[in-house]
Amino acid sequence: MKAVLFDMDGVVVDNLPYHVDAWLLFCERHNIPLTREVFYKELNGMNSKDTFEWFYKMEMTRAEVEVLEEEKEILYRGFYQAHMKPAPGLLVFLKTLRAHGIKTALATSAGPGNIDFIVDGLGIRDQFDAIIGGAEVHKGKPDPEIYLKAAEMVGVAPADCWVIEDSLQGISAGLNAGMQVVGITTSHTATELAHTQWVAADFVDLFEKLQQLNS
Repeated sequence: MKAVLFDMDGVVVDNLPYHVDAWLLFCERHNIPLTREVFYKELNGMNSKDTFEWFYKMEMTRAEVEVLEEEKEILYRGFYQAHMKPAPGLLVFLKTLRAHGIKTALATSAGPGNIDFIVDGLGIRDQFDAIIGGAEVHKGKPDPEIYLKAAEMVGVAPADCWVIEDSLQGISAGLNAGMQVVGITTSHTATELAHTQWVAADFVDLFEKLQQLNS
């Protein structure tokens, strides 16, 4: 392990229920059928452009997506603002990695507004050697592009990177990049994440597993 690449939503923060609430309200306002179950199965981990194209069954321009995305993200930030907190064990985990010279990167499908909202809201920008969002890649998860670019940004070969993900789309992206993947059970059960190399409930659980491995 020379680098750890973190997804954001559902990993750095356990915020997915608030995102889903925002998507459900957005879809209700726009007469788009969506259930919580369908979101977790089909859409969790997708970037906004792919999600809106899935809803509207058509290709959309970046400008068209940005208008809809801003409406949805205002809903999400309003829901989550008062509840924002780091995932259990995250801060200690990040500091431990950096103390051991392991590179860290944030690789999320989120747009710049949501990245700033979380990273600066938690005060953890200085804990990452690189940050890359969905707006900076051509293909969203499950395509491996975002993780391959993150690895390049921190100067580490893909085979020496670990990815920490919660969504099936994101896990596929990490595996497709040839990386080791830790599945965090905020969105799916341990059974559903059994195709990853490790499964953990949170960073406290993961830290304990790593300590046992090295003992």
